[in-house]
Amino acid sequence: MDVAIIKYNAGNIRSVDHALKRLGVSAEITDDPDRIKAAERVIFPGVGEAVSTMAYLRERELDKLIAGLTQPVLGICLGQQLMCQWSEEGDTSCIGIFDQPVKQFPAHELKVPHMGWNSLDRLSGELFPESLLGSYVYFVHSYYVPECEDSAAVCNYIVPFSAAMQKGNFYATQFHPEKSGGPGQEILSNFLKL
Repeated sequence: MDVAIIKYNAGNIRSVDHALKRLGVSAEITDDPDRIKAAERVIFPGVGEAVSTMAYLRERELDKLIAGLTQPVLGICLGQQLMCQWSEEGDTSCIGIFDQPVKQFPAHELKVPHMGWNSLDRLSGELFPESLLGSYVYFVHSYYVPECEDSAAVCNYIVPFSAAMQKGNFYATQFHPEKSGGPGQEILSNFLKL
């Protein structure tokens, strides 16, 4: 299978690549528009912050490229947030695939960032069979997408939020499937099988 991991100024690209290798898939890490458009599956990972990352994507017109892809696309962590309309992080306009805002967790006795293992609830869509209900996955984030019509899984930390999203051929997870053990491997495998 031909899988492209979008290369840009964000962390966790190598860990996604290693997770795919464990599934027997050798991905290409690239920012070449032709290679990305030609891939059967595209993964848009991310660890970082919205302002500089969106500036980088716009400079290279990768924002328009991602929005126009027709094959299955998976955004991870910051990737999910940047696929939304707008982020409170630096008042940033994002790619706009999901017509949703990205908000900062409110001040609370629970620590922010939300870091560690938490469970999935209210699952829907092809990536999340009922067997994954209640599964624990790994999160690291200070911003979240509220629960909405595009939610494919929900988590509760301070507020209920979209742990995963789906709209057409676009899929996204706020958590890191590549760091989430068995459930994460199953979700990546389901994405590859779409």
